[in-house]
Amino acid sequence: MNPESAPPPPIPAVQTIGLTRTYGAMTALSALDLTVNRGDLFGFIGSNGAGKTTTLRILATFLAPSAGTAKVLGHDVVRDANAVRHVIGYMPDFFGVYKDMEVTEYLDFFGACYKIPTAQREKTVNDVLELVGLTEKKGALIGALSRGMQQRLGLARVLIHDPQVLLLDEPASGLDPRARIEMMAILQELQRLGKTIIISSHILSELQTLCNRVAIIEKGRLIYSGPVQGVRDQMSTGLVIWVRVATETERAIELLRERPEVTGVEVVEGRLKVTMASHDIDHSCVAEVIVRAGLKLLELQEDELGLEEVFLRVTRGETQ
Repeated sequence: MNPESAPPPPIPAVQTIGLTRTYGAMTALSALDLTVNRGDLFGFIGSNGAGKTTTLRILATFLAPSAGTAKVLGHDVVRDANAVRHVIGYMPDFFGVYKDMEVTEYLDFFGACYKIPTAQREKTVNDVLELVGLTEKKGALIGALSRGMQQRLGLARVLIHDPQVLLLDEPASGLDPRARIEMMAILQELQRLGKTIIISSHILSELQTLCNRVAIIEKGRLIYSGPVQGVRDQMSTGLVIWVRVATETERAIELLRERPEVTGVEVVEGRLKVTMASHDIDHSCVAEVIVRAGLKLLELQEDELGLEEVFLRVTRGETQ
């Protein structure tokens, strides 16, 4: 193919270059370079005060950057703020609701704010209520809803104008375990429908399975951005395999230490912790060594480096 005829690369859903925000002498964001691709379910991870909310507020056009640029679907958040507002849905960590209004009245009000025609608003309201699982509560007073249902209503509100990019700041904050699971299932469905979602959260174990890409931020600086597996591989010293044999543990240790693929073997609570030289090595060689020696293998398990452990390794809990 002629390079000159090749189509241009797709515009990222979100892109920041050198994004900086200062408050007097305090720097909340420092030269943040971040790219979120279309269709990503992107986890934005950091301690309280790390700069997550500041970033989302800039992307939502509520806060002007001190330096650098930020674009949403190619629209500059400063120069094209109105265009940005039409393509995003922003859900802050704390948002007010009109507790004396009915659910449908509340959503109809915001539909009118987005100038959705009257004849179309009823169907739009019904569609978003079905999407977030609140159809049965359409006539209920907002003040009578549980915390989890109010969070779902807040999500319905940001969906009312069918935005392409969702900016969700701690959407599962304060929810019980069941409500958190239900919220995460809704977000997965929204991604399946083609939405790009940026979600900040401290519930790292759920982001680990929910998101396809993550960014870790600390003290206003980006520490890592990329696939979830990438951050695990980057921060772990080597693949760890847990092994348990029926007898002759010392013999198993001796055999494993002779293998060039193995960099370390130690006994931890009755099991052998076998550290491989890299993540690319096929760890079936561990089982092969033990079985060929006539030893009985009771357990062989790969150690998963969880996102919470990664977070603790790469951050120091530093905030502004």
